[in-house]
Amino acid sequence: MDTQTTHIRWQLTDLLPDPLDQSIEETLSKLETLISELEAKREMMTHHISQAEFTEILQKLELVNTLMGRLSGYAHLWVAEDTQNQPALNLRDRLDQSLVTLSNRIMFFDIWFKDLPDDIADRLISWSGNLKYVLESLRRFKPYTLSEVEEQLLNIKDINGIDALVNLYEMITNRFEFKLEVDGELKTLTRDSLSAYYFNASADLRKAAYQEFYRVITENATILAQIYSHRVRDWHSEGVKLRGFQSPISARNLANDVPDEVVDTLLSVCQKNAPLFQNYFQLKADWLGMEKLRRYDIYAPLSASTKEYTFDQAAEMVMDSFLQFSPQIAQLAKRVFDEQHLDPFPRPGKRSGAFCSSVLPGVTPWVLVNFDGQAHDIPTLAHELGHAVHSMLASDHSVMCFHSELPLAETASVFAEMIMTGYLLERETDPAVRRELMIRTIDDAYINVIRQSFFTLFERDAHRMLVEGCSFDELANQYLANLGEQFGDAVELSDEFRWEWIAVPHFFNEPFYTYAYSFGQLLVLSLYQQYRLEGSAFIPRYLKILSYGGSEAPTKILSEAGLDITAANFWQAGFDVLNEMLTELIKIA
Repeated sequence: MDTQTTHIRWQLTDLLPDPLDQSIEETLSKLETLISELEAKREMMTHHISQAEFTEILQKLELVNTLMGRLSGYAHLWVAEDTQNQPALNLRDRLDQSLVTLSNRIMFFDIWFKDLPDDIADRLISWSGNLKYVLESLRRFKPYTLSEVEEQLLNIKDINGIDALVNLYEMITNRFEFKLEVDGELKTLTRDSLSAYYFNASADLRKAAYQEFYRVITENATILAQIYSHRVRDWHSEGVKLRGFQSPISARNLANDVPDEVVDTLLSVCQKNAPLFQNYFQLKADWLGMEKLRRYDIYAPLSASTKEYTFDQAAEMVMDSFLQFSPQIAQLAKRVFDEQHLDPFPRPGKRSGAFCSSVLPGVTPWVLVNFDGQAHDIPTLAHELGHAVHSMLASDHSVMCFHSELPLAETASVFAEMIMTGYLLERETDPAVRRELMIRTIDDAYINVIRQSFFTLFERDAHRMLVEGCSFDELANQYLANLGEQFGDAVELSDEFRWEWIAVPHFFNEPFYTYAYSFGQLLVLSLYQQYRLEGSAFIPRYLKILSYGGSEAPTKILSEAGLDITAANFWQAGFDVLNEMLTELIKIA
C-alpha cells in the first residue's frame, strides 16, 4: 500500500481554510449567531417543552460543538507543531478564552437538563436519537453540578489558572535540550531523540542517556513540582471540596463511566501481577549476562542490532499489517497519509511524544509522531494510526459522542500494535529476531500495563499527600517506594528515578488518565486471544466495538462482546496471556 511521505508537517486547512484570520472571524460570527439563538430559546426550556423544540435545541448544540471543535482543534494542533511559536500560542490562548466565554453563555442547558425530574428527563432522552448517551451522561453528573454562576466562574478560573499553568509546563519541558556523547560526537537532542538511547545495546550509553535526562529534569525540579502541586490542589478543591466526589480519582472514573470498584479491581490485579514482570526482568538479566538489571537496562535489546528504518519503510510495514487484518482498516489509516494529516519527524520546539487528534467526525484525524528511525518507533506509529481508525469508524455519530470513553480509547491503538507484531512474527524465521519481537511485546506490556497502573497508584498517594502538606522530597521518596514495589529485587534502582513523576505529562494534563492504558492493554490481550482462536470471524465483532465510539457506556459495549470488566478474573486473563507469551519466549531464548 503506497504511503510515501513527501511532507514533513501536517496541513490544517481542512479545519480552517486560508486566509486564516478570515476563517476564524467567520466561524466566531457563526458561533455568536447560534449561541444567541439558543439563548433566545431558554424560555421554552420547561417541563412542557415539545419534541420539535427540544430537537431544534439539540441540533443547534451540535453545530456549536462542531464550530468550537474547528477553532480549538486548529489552535492546539498549530501549537503542537512548535510549542515556541508565538503567533500560534497567542491564537490558542485567545481562542481558549473566547470559547470559554461562549460556552458559559449556553451552560444553562446542561444545568437545566441535570435538574429535571427523572420522568421528564427520560421522556426527553427518548426523543434524542443518537445523543441518548450524551444526555444520560449529563444526568450522571447531577449530584456533582453546582449553580450556573458557579460553573461559569470555574470555567473562567480554569482557563486563566490551572490550564495556563499546565500550558506553561508543556512550554518549559518542550524547550529542554539534552547533551549526549555518541561515538565521540556531542549531540544536542530533544527528549524523544534522547529516549531512543534507552533502547541502545550499549549499557554505558543507556546509563548516560538516563542520567542526562534526569540532570536536566532535576535542575528544574522545584518549578515543575510546584506546578504539579497546584494541579493537585486545584483538582482536589474543585472535585472533592466543591463538587463532593468521594475521592480525587472518582471524578475521573465518573467521566469514564466506570465504577470506582472496577478501577480498584483493575489496579489490585495489576499490583498482584507485578512479580510476573519481576521474573521477566530477572530472566532478561541472565540473557544479557548481568547479575541484575539496573533501571537503565529494562529496555535493553538482547543483540547489538543497529538497524534503522526510514519512515516510509516503517509506514509500509504498519500498513501491510493493517491490510492483512482488514482492508477497511488499512484504507482508513491511509487517509491520514493521503490528506497530509501527519507530522512525522522530530524538530526543536515540536511537542514530544506522539498523539492522535480526532477533532470532528467525518474529518480525518491528525497524527503526530517523532520518528527517529528506531525499531520501537514503528509500533508507536501503528498505535497512533489505530486511534485514527477508531475515530473514523465512529464517524457516523454526533460530534458530541463519537469520541470513545477513556477506558476504551486505547483499544484500537494497542490492538494495532498487536496486529503489527503478529504480522512480523508470522514472516520472521530467524529465532534471534523472533526473540527480539517477543521481548519488545513484553516490554510494551510492562510499559502499558504495570508501569501505567503504578503511575495511577502513585497519583492516588500524591493527591492525598500533597493535600496533607507533604514536601516535594517526601513525594519523591514515595515515588521511589512505588518503583520499589514494581521491581522488587529484580531491578537495581538509582536515586535519580525518584524524580520521574515530574516528567510524566499525563499527571499534569489529565490526572488519573494512565489507568486507561492498563485497561486498554489487558482488554486488547483478551480480544487478541479471541482473534487468534476465531480468525476472520472475530473481525466484525471487533469493528462493531470500535464503531460505537462514545455513544454507549463502556460496560454495555464490552458486555455485548461477552466481556465482564467487573470481574477480577477478566483482568487476570490478560496476565495469563502474558504468562503464556513469557513461557514461549523462554523456550526460544
